[in-house]
Amino acid sequence: MKILQRIVILLAIACLCISCKSAPSLGYNPWEVVTLPTDSTLQDVGFTGDSDRGWMVGSNATLLETTDGGDTWQEKVVELDGLNYRFTSVSFSGDEGWIAGAPAILLHTTDGGTSWSRLRLSSRLPGDPNTILALGPQSAEISTTVGAIYRTVDGGKTWQALVEQAVGVIRNIYRSVDGEYVAVSSNGSFYSTWEPGQTAWVQHNRTSSKRLQSMGFTQDGNLWLLGRGGVLQFSASEDLESWEDPLYPDQRTSLGLLDLAYRTPEEVWISGGSGSLLCSLDGGKTWLKDIEAENIPANLYKIVFLTPEKGFILGNNGVLLKYEQPESAA
Repeated sequence: MKILQRIVILLAIACLCISCKSAPSLGYNPWEVVTLPTDSTLQDVGFTGDSDRGWMVGSNATLLETTDGGDTWQEKVVELDGLNYRFTSVSFSGDEGWIAGAPAILLHTTDGGTSWSRLRLSSRLPGDPNTILALGPQSAEISTTVGAIYRTVDGGKTWQALVEQAVGVIRNIYRSVDGEYVAVSSNGSFYSTWEPGQTAWVQHNRTSSKRLQSMGFTQDGNLWLLGRGGVLQFSASEDLESWEDPLYPDQRTSLGLLDLAYRTPEEVWISGGSGSLLCSLDGGKTWLKDIEAENIPANLYKIVFLTPEKGFILGNNGVLLKYEQPESAA
């Protein structure tokens, strides 16, 4: 009887190992590790109208500049008041740029970053500035850590509230190219959406028992979500209560998947903890693993594709990956 029990246990373990197979290898690595003069956690990257000049921001008031398209970066210092700011977002429209962060801070430049000025923010601002998007001359849109959304059309002198009330403390927030927003609650238990013309956020229950990690918009305007346990899910249509079956891009990983970004409508990337990096070449249906990225000792928090040819992955410990387009992905 004991021998039979052992056989059953071994068979169960074998079946479990087979079912939890790793994603197949991508076969190439289009990401180059860039050496930086910082070990801070990186948060965002943006480029000016000159496609070779860009800025990157992060914790500990980290501010880095590149003039060669991102191959090399130099640390810059903006004279502030001595507080340990966490710059979370940077965005440019031509040479006009904005930097947002916490504790509440907003910086503005009109000369590509040669000089930065600090804009005064109201003490009644709900939360701290979280994301900033340059929309055009003297125009930008900002979101805060509690989901308040404001827009300026006069260079930051005045701001108009776009929603009547904030949604509450959020884990992450994402804006579509059409101006719609999706935000995940701080504990990942629900998500909220807002679109231009609505007066308030609309709350939605999460799609399963797995708590949400992050959400965003697909190329066709639907939603994607990453949940605990390495789950990925796409909304089935513009109906936000209708979702496709969950996917597990890499069933062997128990590490969190943290961000998703499209390089092209068909090529999609997911990053995660401990160098997890996955790629889909069919719009998210099947997934391949970038094996070489597993050697990177960092959590890869954010993927940014400024164009299909210019992309970056930002992580902790000052880790930056730069996309180098291989011939096979051209």
